[in-house]
Amino acid sequence: MNDEVAHRIKLVIEHYGLSVSTFADAIGVQRSSISHILNGRNRPSLDFVLKVVKSYPEVNLYWLLIGKGSFPANEEQEHPSTPNKDKTEKNMPKGKPEPVRMVVFYADGTFESFDAKK
Repeated sequence: MNDEVAHRIKLVIEHYGLSVSTFADAIGVQRSSISHILNGRNRPSLDFVLKVVKSYPEVNLYWLLIGKGSFPANEEQEHPSTPNKDKTEKNMPKGKPEPVRMVVFYADGTFESFDAKK
């Protein structure tokens, strides 16, 4: 598993066309720590992984850690359970929609339903 994470880190570096030194500077770690991770000497810490994800938002956390998802990630893949705001807004009608029915719920558990007059 450690080799797989190191391989994905290497893919990130190559994707952006960076040197190991530039990548280390960008995420705020020592250059030697990148070298040790890529060579399999050390495992990346949680702090290291979070710095990568924070510095490069296109890097999907799950892809980096366990290989699920894709890189570069899009908004849907990063948060699959969160509705995409743009898609929701595209499906909404323009202007204020006309009410169809109003339902009033009372504290005793009863309710009344009123249809809109046409």
